Order: sequence, then C-alpha cells, then structure tokens
Amino acid sequence: MLTLTETATTAVKAIISGTPEVEGGGLRIGQGLDDNQGFAISVVANPLPGDSTVESDGAKVFLEPAASAVLDDKTLDAQIDNGSVTFALVPQL
Repeated sequence: MLTLTETATTAVKAIISGTPEVEGGGLRIGQGLDDNQGFAISVVANPLPGDSTVESDGAKVFLEPAASAVLDDKTLDAQIDNGSVTFALVPQL
C-alpha cells in the first residue's frame, strides 16, 4: 500500500487546511487525462466509491482503483519550496 513521508504528510495536511470547502477531505490520486501520462491530483472532500484511503497522521490520500494498484509499492514524498509543493513517487524501502 502507498505510504507517505513525513514531508508529504505535512504537505497534504497544509493543502487540505488551506481549502476550507473540503474540510476533513484529502488529496485524490487518479489517472491523468491520457492514461499513459502519469497521475492527476485533486483536492476533494470525500473519496469516490471504489477509492482506497491511505491515512498518515491525519493526512488523507484517496486512490482511484487503477492508481492504487500501480502505487501499491510506492512512497509519496514532497518538497516544499516558497509555499509551493512538488510531489514525487519513490520506491518503498
């Protein structure tokens, strides 16, 4: 199952807390517009039916079924720079 680094956990919580209309929600990771072009991330109030939920210290990430299968052995990391967040996926150790 996808795991989150401490930095990713902090970033997800900051994004959600800065989006009052999705209070208690999380980030949703799904397939991008082109199935071969990575993933799309959105801020949502609730998971969609079929989504799996990964929670780390209060940070929630909802995974679309296809994304869940691909990300099963990955860790979500983040880099925070001047208020901007960049996410990366790395292999689990």
